[in-house]
Amino acid sequence: MKLLVTGMTGKVGLNFLPAFLGEPRFAGWSLRALCNNRIIDHPAVEVVRGSLADAAAVHAALQDVTHVLHMAAVKESPDLAIDVGVKGMFNLLEAFRASPTASQFILIGGDCSVGHIFHHYDAPITEQAPRRAYPGCYALIKVIEEVMLEQYRFQYGINTCCLRAPWIMEKDDFRHVLSFADQFGGPLWSDFFSAAEIKRLARTGTVPLLHDAQGRPLKRNFIHVSDLVRAILAALDNPAATGELFNIAMTEPIDYGQVAAILQRARGLDSVAVPTPYFSNWLDNAKAGQLLGWRPLIDLEQLIERAWSYVRAPDDPRIVWYPG
Repeated sequence: MKLLVTGMTGKVGLNFLPAFLGEPRFAGWSLRALCNNRIIDHPAVEVVRGSLADAAAVHAALQDVTHVLHMAAVKESPDLAIDVGVKGMFNLLEAFRASPTASQFILIGGDCSVGHIFHHYDAPITEQAPRRAYPGCYALIKVIEEVMLEQYRFQYGINTCCLRAPWIMEKDDFRHVLSFADQFGGPLWSDFFSAAEIKRLARTGTVPLLHDAQGRPLKRNFIHVSDLVRAILAALDNPAATGELFNIAMTEPIDYGQVAAILQRARGLDSVAVPTPYFSNWLDNAKAGQLLGWRPLIDLEQLIERAWSYVRAPDDPRIVWYPG
C-alpha cells in the first residue's frame, strides 16, 4: 500500500505523520508527499516536487499509489485558491480515476462549506444539510471540492470519503483565539474597540465573550488536531468510509459563555462582551461515531487547559497556517 499526502507540511500533516507511522495497522505501507513551496524532510517520506496545478506532476505523484489524502489548501488568495482547490482537485481526481492501483481518495473538507457561523440553522448541521458557502473564495472552493469529489464518485464509481472539519486547534491556538493581543480569527477587534482599549484588554488578559445575532453567547464548532488525525486514521482503508461524508467536530460546539466562566474560575481572567452578527451552530458528529467508531477525546476543559499550559520552546515558533 502506498499513501500520497498533499499538505503534509501543514498543521494537520505534521501531526498526521507521526500518528500514521506509529499505527500498527499501517505497518508496511509507504508514504509519499506531493510538495511545492514547503518540503517535508523525513526518512519515511518520499517527496515528489510539483504544483497541484501541474497535471503532469500530479500524474507522476500518483504512480503506484493506492490511497490519497488531500489536505492542501489556501485561504483568501483567489489565484492560488483556484490553482490548489479547483485545478489541483481536478488533476488529483483525474489521475486517481485513471490509476490502476488507486483504491481510496480522502478529502479534508471544512465547515465553511455549510457556512458555519455565517448562516442560521434551526437544528444541528448533519451531513444532509445543503452546502451554503459564506462570502469569500475559500468557502467557495471548499464547496467546489466536496461537489467534485461527490460527482467523481457518481461518474466513475471511485471510492471517496470526505472528512468535514471545523476550526482546527493545536498547541496554544485556542489561547490566541481568545486574546486581544492577536487577531486570529474574526471578528476584527477594531470593529468594536479603540486601539487604546484593545491594548488595555490585551494587557489585562481579558478574553472576548462573543455573542451571536440573538444576543446569546456564541456557539461555534472546533476540533483539536489530534482528534482530526484520529478520524483520518479511522477512515483510511476502512470499508465503512466508502462514499461517505463525515462531520468531524467536538461533540458539542464551544460556548463562549462557558469558556469565559471557566477562565474566570480557573485563571481569574475577566471577559468582555463582543456583539457579533454571527449565528450559533452545532455540527453533528454522530455519523462518524456510528460508522467509524470515532469520538473526539478533547473536550472544552481539556482544550482550554492545553492551550493555557502550553509553553513554547525556542525552536517552536508560533506559525499561523491560516488566519482563522
